[in-house]
Amino acid sequence: MSFTVEKLEHSMAKLTITVPAEEFDKAMVKAYNKTKGRFNVPGFRKGKVPMAFIEKMYGPAVFYEDAANDMINEYYPKEAVASELEIASQPVIDVTQIEKGKDLIFTAEVAVKPEVTLGEYKGVEVEKINVEVTDEEVLEDIKKEQLQNARKVLVEGRPAKLEDEVTLDFEGFVDGVPFEGGKGENYKLVLGSHSFIDTFEDQLVGKNIGEDVEVNVTFPEDYQADELAGKPAVFKCKINSITESQLPELNDEFASEVGGCDTLDQYKEEVKNKLVAKKTKDAANEKEVKAIDKVIENATMDIADAQVEDMQHRMRDEFAQNLQYQGIKLEQYMQIVNVTEDELMERFKPQALKRIQQRAVLEAVVKAENIEATDEEVDEELTKMAEQYQMKLEDIKGFMGDAEIASMKKDVAVKKAAQLIVDAAKEI
Repeated sequence: MSFTVEKLEHSMAKLTITVPAEEFDKAMVKAYNKTKGRFNVPGFRKGKVPMAFIEKMYGPAVFYEDAANDMINEYYPKEAVASELEIASQPVIDVTQIEKGKDLIFTAEVAVKPEVTLGEYKGVEVEKINVEVTDEEVLEDIKKEQLQNARKVLVEGRPAKLEDEVTLDFEGFVDGVPFEGGKGENYKLVLGSHSFIDTFEDQLVGKNIGEDVEVNVTFPEDYQADELAGKPAVFKCKINSITESQLPELNDEFASEVGGCDTLDQYKEEVKNKLVAKKTKDAANEKEVKAIDKVIENATMDIADAQVEDMQHRMRDEFAQNLQYQGIKLEQYMQIVNVTEDELMERFKPQALKRIQQRAVLEAVVKAENIEATDEEVDEELTKMAEQYQMKLEDIKGFMGDAEIASMKKDVAVKKAAQLIVDAAKEI
């Protein structure tokens, strides 16, 4: 077994891996034992046809695919590690020699982490972010609490108005014909929420309980149901009930019930402190992002398309998992928002590139500044993990191998590099 490494342009590399003939022959025998039950040959019981007979009838190539896959799956991971390349994508495999009795030769083309030439990374200028909180912002936050604590009261004797919740029956028609999915009974709709298309909700404002209403709308050109996209429709509606929200009065009693404060003024001060803390945290995060963006602008690197594509797939999988937690499948989401797989992947591309650039420059700063993670810092991260998963620190450590600890040390060092950049940044 041997391998060679060829550095290619644009942060790509090619491994050429040679598997000795005797190892490939063993893989051929393994492939025969795995598939011999598939062959029906007159004069032989199923699964008892000799390998030599099958090769004579069909040619040795009948076992090549299974044997080659077995050898590739065994030898590529080992040689990838031995190459000491910082591989950043899945390999593109090409078998260049495959023949019984000869060495199996295949290539694996991969993206590697780009070489980064840092420009200025200490003292980059970022715009200062205002973290002051106004009285209007405090009042707006308190109004949200008012809404959450509002009482729902049935309305009689007046028509519906914006912010009312109406319960209605409706049926939609296009060219006088009802369409699938266009009918609902006792549907709850908050007027002004923009939950329905076009001016649907606006046309219910001023209408009374029991009144028959014809609502005229036009479906958007990019509507997910192609047969409805861009078409005018009429919805025949009837309002069954109207509910309004009665807000609690802003006084000391409200402050006590909602915020646990003695007075309304004390509650306002508490809300203000909470908003200042949030703004301060958000500003720190934004400062870090902007500072690192400046470092990226000042650096040069050549990122392989294959690495970006690999990151896009990872982000797609993360997104699908988050949807799954909400009980939605990725396929359902794509139907709802009317996007194809390719369009979804394209949406991930800018952020995928940014992720790679951020990690690349931070790792370059780690190298330039000789930043290392201490055992105590790693233990701090492991303690956070233990708390998150409600486990003991010793148990978490027991699950972590050398590779996982090394990866965590890299992550901690990268965080320290980010903090170095932020601390040195100049606010203007």
